[in-house]
Amino acid sequence: MSTYYKDKVVVVTGGTDGIGKALVEKLLDMGAKVATCGRSHDKLYQLQASHPSSALHTMVADVSNENDCRRLMETTIRMFGGIDVLINNAGISMRAILQEASTEVFKKVMDINYFGVIYCTKYALDSIIERKGTIVGVSSIAGYRGLPGRSGYSASKFALQGWLESIKTELMTQGVHVMWVCPGFTTSNIRNAALNKDADSHGETPMDESKMMPADECADHILRAIRKKKRTLVLTFTGKRTVFMQKFMPGLADKMVHKFFFKDGKLAK
Repeated sequence: MSTYYKDKVVVVTGGTDGIGKALVEKLLDMGAKVATCGRSHDKLYQLQASHPSSALHTMVADVSNENDCRRLMETTIRMFGGIDVLINNAGISMRAILQEASTEVFKKVMDINYFGVIYCTKYALDSIIERKGTIVGVSSIAGYRGLPGRSGYSASKFALQGWLESIKTELMTQGVHVMWVCPGFTTSNIRNAALNKDADSHGETPMDESKMMPADECADHILRAIRKKKRTLVLTFTGKRTVFMQKFMPGLADKMVHKFFFKDGKLAK
């Protein structure tokens, strides 16, 4: 087991489900001091009860709320002395075609997936610069390729990656590493929580989770990539193929993506 994370202070937003929870548990096992947040008090309580350790700090927070993000970073710095790694993992998806979707869907997704990362990063930044730490954004293949029925989600991830690339360039002489990871299709609660056309949670997913990369495996890849200071990380064969085709054969990618997401002219996935 690598000692890289031992005694490092790592903030993981959205740590109560899926990839976020797997990251929190692995980091604690590696000896890191971990701070995490979620919107469910019950899930945070269960996480804390499973890891009764002074090395875990939890807080109920909605990353779309700037004050919640500020409080999370301030309490983490107060409790652990600083922040070495910030993993902006919290996010939400959506499933609705533009013709049917309310504009509230797009605003809600952008507030969480884009502005939430800005808020958290801004309030952690001085400590990360001081410690020459790492800023990570958990993006998506949808940040490379616009996906039908997920136009608001794709927009938020395109925005996220452009913003991270900008601050990466700003901070490169200050010893801060910035990277973004694109998990591809991974077992996660994000599809169940995806917003419908009315900006309410779907509560189910039409996709076969059994064929996806387990969140545990995805977390291993992310932690290894942070340690190796990778620029980007694209996971799963489907994800890598999609990024490749989008770059070199965008017209064919349009047809294949349409075929994947639509059935009989209707959004199926």
